[in-house]
Amino acid sequence: MTERAQGTPTKTIRVAHSPDSDDAFMFYALSQNKLDTGHLSFVHELSDIESLNRRALEGELEVSAVSIHAYAYLADKYALLSSGSSMGDRYGPRLVAKEAMGKDLRGKTVAVPGERTTAFLVLKLYEPQVEHVVVPFDEIMDHVARGGADAGLLIHEGQLTHESEGFMLIEDLGEWWHGETGLPLPLGGNVVRRDLGEETMREVARLVKSSIRYALDHREEALAYALNYARDLPPEKADTFVSMYVNEWTLDYGETGRKAIQTLLSRGYEAGIIPHKVEVELVG
Repeated sequence: MTERAQGTPTKTIRVAHSPDSDDAFMFYALSQNKLDTGHLSFVHELSDIESLNRRALEGELEVSAVSIHAYAYLADKYALLSSGSSMGDRYGPRLVAKEAMGKDLRGKTVAVPGERTTAFLVLKLYEPQVEHVVVPFDEIMDHVARGGADAGLLIHEGQLTHESEGFMLIEDLGEWWHGETGLPLPLGGNVVRRDLGEETMREVARLVKSSIRYALDHREEALAYALNYARDLPPEKADTFVSMYVNEWTLDYGETGRKAIQTLLSRGYEAGIIPHKVEVELVG
């Protein structure tokens, strides 16, 4: 651990992310003081992604994980960091049901984790006429099992556990998106508040990237920490889940990742789901 020099003035940066194994892995080095953060002092908060989307709409946090869909409504207050993405390469949110049903969801009700989640945006692109009900992401399978919805839209670890809990796959929306566009599906990212100024924004971007690189370079210890947030996934499945969403895309979107974000938000606008055009601006 690197100690901050005594007497150095500090600026507090509140960082919020989901209580999930992939985010915990990503922020391991920052949260456990493995990096020299200089004059910046990071305070970490955990909350579900839809709550983080709402808080970011208010400009509450300096740095936050958000859904790429939500970024469309935040771009005036926040810039998107070039590191920290959750990108699904031919996988992503999963539509599941307790009983076999076709892929035609017109008139069906789907339990979704929030209206600003990327999962919801892609669902509406997949089937504009679907009905929905908002349910906390970790209660969706229970809600569907009780008959509260015809199907559920699963994010996070539920993507790996639904089959063992008796659910049938209707569609993997990441696979569907790839079939439509040939691109990976950009689900989430990290944003930094613009009023911090260019210098601080760039330093935050550097440190977030360093935290991700540290975790990838010290995978065993970072994964051991991330298991605390794996919601009872066995270690091998937690490792699989982390590998799905912390990878080359996470260090940097790259040209393909940038194209994927712009394509998703543009299609959301063209479909009338997002009310305005969004030009993606990345810091890093």
